Amino acid sequence: VDFPSFYRVILLNDDFTPKDFVVLVLQKIFNKNETEATHIMLQVHQKGAGIAGIYSFEIAETKAFQCQQLAKQNKYPLKCTVEKVV
Repeated sequence: VDFPSFYRVILLNDDFTPKDFVVLVLQKIFNKNETEATHIMLQVHQKGAGIAGIYSFEIAETKAFQCQQLAKQNKYPLKCTVEKVV
């Protein structure tokens, strides 16, 4: 039986997006609670990237798109990528 592949949505660090905004994105788009969102934000900040969530392809793409749109609306360069879980 072939199971559908899963995809990681990864937030990438930059020097301009405020930490509070990253936490907001994680709560609003990725449905994380404040503790989880803060933990992921710190990973992004300290390690350069953090996994926002793992989803089916369509959901991962949609969440990545929503993330980029929200960042753009708020004039932040926050980037996120989608990569296949191997």
